[in-house]
Amino acid sequence: MLERVDLKAKKLTKEEYKPVHDDLIERLVLLQQQARSKGLGLVVLFEGWEGAGKGSRISELIYELDARATRVHETEDIDPLAAKKFAGEEWGVTGEDPLMKQFWQALGERGEITFYDRGWYAAAAEQALFGLTGAHAKALKKFAKKAKDKGTELPAFEEAAEDARIKLHSDIVAGQQLVAYNFEQTLVDDGYVVVKLFVHVSKKAQKKRLEALRANPDTAWRVSERKLRMVQYYDQAYKLFDKFLESTNFAQAPWTIVNGEDRRAANIQIAQALVDALEHALAVSPDAATEEAKKKAAENSAAQAGVAEGGAEEVQSQEDTIKAYEKQAAAQSALAPRGSNFLIMAGYPQIDHSVAKPRIDDCEEYRTRLKAEQARFRKLQEEAYQKRVPLMVMYEGWDAAGKGGNIKRIAQALDARAYRIYPSPAPSKTELAHPHLWRYWTRLPVAGKVGIYDRSWYGRVLVERVEGFATPEQWGRAYDEINAFEHELVQWGAVLLKFWVDITPEEQLARFEARAADPAKTWKLTDEDWRNRDKYPLYKAAVDDMFRLTSTEFAPWTVLESDSKWYARIQALTAINEALEARLHR
Repeated sequence: MLERVDLKAKKLTKEEYKPVHDDLIERLVLLQQQARSKGLGLVVLFEGWEGAGKGSRISELIYELDARATRVHETEDIDPLAAKKFAGEEWGVTGEDPLMKQFWQALGERGEITFYDRGWYAAAAEQALFGLTGAHAKALKKFAKKAKDKGTELPAFEEAAEDARIKLHSDIVAGQQLVAYNFEQTLVDDGYVVVKLFVHVSKKAQKKRLEALRANPDTAWRVSERKLRMVQYYDQAYKLFDKFLESTNFAQAPWTIVNGEDRRAANIQIAQALVDALEHALAVSPDAATEEAKKKAAENSAAQAGVAEGGAEEVQSQEDTIKAYEKQAAAQSALAPRGSNFLIMAGYPQIDHSVAKPRIDDCEEYRTRLKAEQARFRKLQEEAYQKRVPLMVMYEGWDAAGKGGNIKRIAQALDARAYRIYPSPAPSKTELAHPHLWRYWTRLPVAGKVGIYDRSWYGRVLVERVEGFATPEQWGRAYDEINAFEHELVQWGAVLLKFWVDITPEEQLARFEARAADPAKTWKLTDEDWRNRDKYPLYKAAVDDMFRLTSTEFAPWTVLESDSKWYARIQALTAINEALEARLHR
């Protein structure tokens, strides 16, 4: 794609530039306010060469726009030596945070404009250029040792090493294609417009600009020696960027290649791209938008009511209530996706409450096994901390199933500084103004520490689906949004465990009644708990769809049989320890 840009085109004069530019800016300012009033977010990604003028282009745009509704995120350069040291060639971990975390954190609310000065493509390109992924670093190291032992001639070694680098580049481009597609598609689905700009300059122009900046005492701080040396990688980077541009020119977020050799032409091209994107997004008439909203509301209403053909039925008995909820559950399941873009485990969990549940009833046996597993966990977590391997333990389950007690025993094994518990209350106003996964991207553990999630990102396909807080279109696409999120966590290097804490309806009723009779525990039981129990068919159908669509090979579900709380606690600790051992000692 880069070869399509005529870098030698005649530069615009001031007289040619000003009227066109001023007209575009006037339209853009108006469009910004229209987008803000309609809650339409705009994401503007600036990629391109060092010294191409990305920062200046952003600054000139922001000067013209309403600064109250704009924000800028500048992606920091990767330090190759630090990153390689962190990767350690063992685990494939490429940084203290997942690659995409900083971009999710920086994302503005719908109605705002978020500018990214270099973004997810630049970060991935730096990984490729410096070979920062642990798996490839390890492979190259093994190859070098093998070549040395065999006395391989230098030209043959260099040729093979170049082949390995090409494979590394291809793998990273392919991996980033999936990551970028998922991120950008999620934004578009959630009410954002994505504009991707690549500011292109020649190798000669890049070197000249960087040297001029370096020579000026006022701007020398902007160009480190490392950046200046990066010019030598221009040809390699050109091929890599071209691969990225070709493979990620998505229909919902196409690339605009900007001629950065001419500042005036670049400003016009950028402003035009933003105007075109916003005008297109705002072109849907209010009537059409209203009809679409009504259609989605009708679908949601039918799914929630479950009485599309029979009309509203007057519920007069518990049996009628159950039948109504079963009909509603069937309607919701019919709206769930039939498959996933990710590989789902053939043996995903299928709960059968007619089968006798395993138990531990001997107190002494429980205490002995608990202490042993907790001691094992603490030792493994300390090793994980030293190797910077993050652990994420997520809990979903039935009311009164024992999630809190299970979490308590997990945390009890650890130093208080080693973990953090993340509850999932109702989303705040700010969280509702972002995609639903935003609040979880901003709640990740530090590498080497433990994040424990008391309910989680699965609320979108459980309570939000059942209670109608999300439309069928929203929770329907959430399954693969969640799969993509978890895939990136695992690629980052996290050990991720997903627990469903399960109990039979009979055991749940017994625990509810025990809580109601115990003054010290009545606070644990609410009217909502009883209402949720009545909706068992709805939640059971949602759980079944969740297992079917999100129990992937990289993040499978584990069901904790919790009719015996003691058994479930040992089961959880054992699963965590086995996962850590498999990761740390492979």
